[in-house]
Amino acid sequence: MLKPRLLSGLSFALGLVSLLPSLSGCATAVVATGGVGALALHDRRSFGTLTDDESTEWKAAARLPEKYRDSAHLNFTSYNRKLLITGEVPNEQARQEIQASLRGIEGIRQIHDESAVMPPSSLAARSRDSLTDAKVKARLIEDKQLSANHIKVVTERGTTYLMGLVGERESKIAIEIARTTDGVRRVVSLFEILSDAELRRHAPPPASPPAPVESR
Repeated sequence: MLKPRLLSGLSFALGLVSLLPSLSGCATAVVATGGVGALALHDRRSFGTLTDDESTEWKAAARLPEKYRDSAHLNFTSYNRKLLITGEVPNEQARQEIQASLRGIEGIRQIHDESAVMPPSSLAARSRDSLTDAKVKARLIEDKQLSANHIKVVTERGTTYLMGLVGERESKIAIEIARTTDGVRRVVSLFEILSDAELRRHAPPPASPPAPVESR
């Protein structure tokens, strides 16, 4: 999502996290639909890939087998057609069946299954993960050496996963920020590293010079 003007990085991120659950389903859909178009202007993914990633997350959630809907707690995150699965499943058989159900989703290039065989996490644990997410995102936004628009952050049971299309230097900066953030116990990098030539190709066009002012 295109980041709005910040009053302060951390306070904004925490406020946004607390606001999202209160949005109605309809309002959330409107925000998501409008957000894709705006985000495409500041994203290294193509517009088609970005929209595919959005729809893949919904399709993955819908494909969770009915018999596991009460016993499994899973989150699905797609970036550049790579799907990350995090959360908890009741047993290894469930894990394999859920994976198989997702392989039929068109456009997925790779599945990173980071789900764990264990009871579903508590609401308190999920709240801690959401807070950690907010802290990492806020620090990425505040750092002037990279753009947080190119990085997706997912935290599950204290492990922070980083996804995105970034350069080598950006990757190192983002990893260092994540690993030194309070609440992060482990960092898993799922970055796709772009060459300098690819970064230049994805660079936004130079800003137009400001309009001249005439006094009369």
